Amino acid sequence: MKEIASSYTDKTFDSIKQIDEYGNEYWYARDLSKILEYRDWRNFLKVLNKAKEACENSGFDVDEQLVEVNKLSKRNNNATVNIQDFKLTRYMCYLIVQNADPSKEVVALGQTYFAIQTRKQEITEQEYDSLSDDEKRFYQRKLTKQGNYTLQKVASSAGVKNMAEFHNAGYKGLYNGETADDIFKRKKLRYREDILDNMNEDELVANLFRINQTKQRLIKDNVQGEKEAKDVHYEVGKKVRRAIADIGGMMPEEMPTPKKSLKELEREKKQLENKEQKTLQGI
Repeated sequence: MKEIASSYTDKTFDSIKQIDEYGNEYWYARDLSKILEYRDWRNFLKVLNKAKEACENSGFDVDEQLVEVNKLSKRNNNATVNIQDFKLTRYMCYLIVQNADPSKEVVALGQTYFAIQTRKQEITEQEYDSLSDDEKRFYQRKLTKQGNYTLQKVASSAGVKNMAEFHNAGYKGLYNGETADDIFKRKKLRYREDILDNMNEDELVANLFRINQTKQRLIKDNVQGEKEAKDVHYEVGKKVRRAIADIGGMMPEEMPTPKKSLKELEREKKQLENKEQKTLQGI
């Protein structure tokens, strides 16, 4: 047991963490099973099934917490075969370690790790109010990334192939005909800059509302077909715009673009942390 304690740290779980194109964290089940010392995949699947049941009992959508994928694996004879794997959210990992063999010290470490990481992602209204304007932007940007990730999965299930056109339909509705490229040009952004990284808190909130309402409409109305899904996205964007107008709010295209993008703020923060680290090390 002492050997396990000295071999595993919090970084063990960080080392297998993956980041998708929308900035969302996830873990592969196969990677997690090895760290939790499950040599037999079938035994790990029993734990995974218990975690899925716990997820359902908690009122969460299991399909949003894990995605089955096929991966190529090389055998001893150099032959490659498809093997089953799963992409897991942080919450699903938390449920897995809660249902894993508690006698393993690494499982106890995993329970602590994922419990803390899950709590870090939660934020109360009071905590939110205490954030700076830039911190609120970071928080809302994270929510829009997660929202877009889920919306794309729903849209894909509805038959959408051209995601760029699908997203533009929503922007056109919300921004009075502007596409993502139009917004990019109006904000005078540099090459490959992300428009969402260059929105203030209110503009991000308006887009998040559009994203979530579109997802709900696609699911509730069981929308099928690319044109139908695009029409729904445009309609929702337009209704969000109308709601802003009805309460006398500022139109999203009129909202000021922050002086610094979130990517730029991230770079500055990292540079400052590196500088402080070097100072502490006496470099």
